[in-house]
Amino acid sequence: MRGGTLRIHTENILPIIKKWLYSDKDIFVRELVSNASDALSKIKILGGEGPFQIDLTLNKENRTLTIKDTGIGMSAEEVEKYIAQVAFSGAEEFLGKYTNQNEKEQIIGHFGLGFYSAYMVAEKVEIDTLSYLENSEPVFWSCDGSVNYILGRGKQEVRGTSITLYIDKENEEYLEEDRLSQILKRYCSFLPFPITLNGKQINEQEPLFVKAASQCTDEEYIKFYRELYPLEPDPIFWIHLSVDYPFHLKGILYFPKIQKKIDWTQNNIKLFCNRVFVSDNCKDLLPEYLTCLRGALDSPDIPLNVSRSYLQMDKTVRQLSTHISKKIADRLLTLYQTEKDKFFASWEEIEMVIKLGLLQDEKFYERSKEFLSWKTTEGTWTTLDDYRAKHGDKIFYTTEGQSNQCLELYRAQEVEVLVANSHIDTALMNYLEDKERPLKFQRVDGALANTLLDPKREKTLLDAEGKTEAAQIADFIRRALPSDKVQVEAKSLASDTVPALIVRDEELRRLRDYMTLTGQALPPNIADKHTFVVNTNSKLISLIYALREKDAPLAQQMAEHIYDLSLLSHKELSTDALPKFVERAGTLIEKLLEKE
Repeated sequence: MRGGTLRIHTENILPIIKKWLYSDKDIFVRELVSNASDALSKIKILGGEGPFQIDLTLNKENRTLTIKDTGIGMSAEEVEKYIAQVAFSGAEEFLGKYTNQNEKEQIIGHFGLGFYSAYMVAEKVEIDTLSYLENSEPVFWSCDGSVNYILGRGKQEVRGTSITLYIDKENEEYLEEDRLSQILKRYCSFLPFPITLNGKQINEQEPLFVKAASQCTDEEYIKFYRELYPLEPDPIFWIHLSVDYPFHLKGILYFPKIQKKIDWTQNNIKLFCNRVFVSDNCKDLLPEYLTCLRGALDSPDIPLNVSRSYLQMDKTVRQLSTHISKKIADRLLTLYQTEKDKFFASWEEIEMVIKLGLLQDEKFYERSKEFLSWKTTEGTWTTLDDYRAKHGDKIFYTTEGQSNQCLELYRAQEVEVLVANSHIDTALMNYLEDKERPLKFQRVDGALANTLLDPKREKTLLDAEGKTEAAQIADFIRRALPSDKVQVEAKSLASDTVPALIVRDEELRRLRDYMTLTGQALPPNIADKHTFVVNTNSKLISLIYALREKDAPLAQQMAEHIYDLSLLSHKELSTDALPKFVERAGTLIEKLLEKE
């Protein structure tokens, strides 16, 4: 045995690493086990014979955790180089840069610090190793966390390395088998070599993303999803990624059954680097509209911070993000073109992803506008191109709770009406109108289309003052209403069944909806402005207008009641007005029965 001194200038370097390098102590397990996996990969590439395995052993009595591999091993020179020199010189470089820059700017791979994560939980670490080279002698190395170490002949009899951690009193939890098993399953389940803890194998499943898509069955995809998310319902469909140029990337992304109140800020995709779990924070790797997806991504090219805890934003990450969004769009397009029934059956779950993608990503818009679909009030599906081919550039739509009176007018004229219930549809319509001019969206109560009018039956007869009968009806209704701010128009509608309806300017209504959604106060001219349209071809309107000569007060009450009924059908009648509406309804029924 002989002693040595770590070639560093800062004697308290280990305490500093403990404090600043890792935010999660559990990571020491990941670092040491992944190092063991690397050693096994090297010997396998060199043609070494098995077994290839990693064994972890806990000894509570001695307060030790031993991590043993049958990998490439090290000679005495290599131990001094890679453990006593390279790692600590890298550590000094890390400290020098850390004092001047934000830690998040550091890139893993520059420092070789993984082994020294052991000192976060251990008061002493020993290495016993035997190189794969012929005539090698076993090597022993020990360090108690100071700058001094011991190097001598070891006891290792077979090729490989054993690392023994003497766990300090503050970290006794890492001597519990259940605790260690939990950490291993989180970080090391997908490593390519068997890992055992006190003789029990931890990683029994190979990650599905390492296989070719053509070799995977639907059952395997669902099984893998259940392994990742055991408490969630089965996914709708998935996308298998495999990229070799200009970067390496493998993974499987799943479209989950989206809940009504999904948290779009939550991270759901598990990120791996060479099959070692890194993080479930992939917000920089995926555009915002894809953060609801589930799955696993693995890439050795992903730049990580020094502790391998999260992504560093750079050109590679942006390229990966662009590629993933392209693959998502391609998969959705293929599903739309080849399995329309499945596509539309899944629409409720994928709708938000598609619409947000269209709004946020120009390239996604170009790839996805072909399969942007809308359900009609008749239960059929259409795209904007199909709709425009039939009806032109004016797109009529309705929302949940929309008045059936308005819909009947369009239905009678055989005009398709789209259903737009998503809370982002207004923003999407504004966007599409800008991109696809002269396309224009209009809710069915946004204005009266010419196709809904019957000019042949217009009330054009003039009175002594030169007013048409239609104008006279409008004047009577206007006077009957309690508010002088309501605009009233009398129109000859193609349908006789609709007595009246509320029309609200499309642009003002969108502005009102936006201000309501964002919690802004509504100016009265926006909140209240609308037009009350009465149908001159309605028998009910004609009877009310005729009644004015026999019983003007009753005719006025009837006109006011028809107005409130129209507001109610549009869900525009205020709660303050409801009691009066109910009282008036009773009064009118009573008066009509008396007349009988």
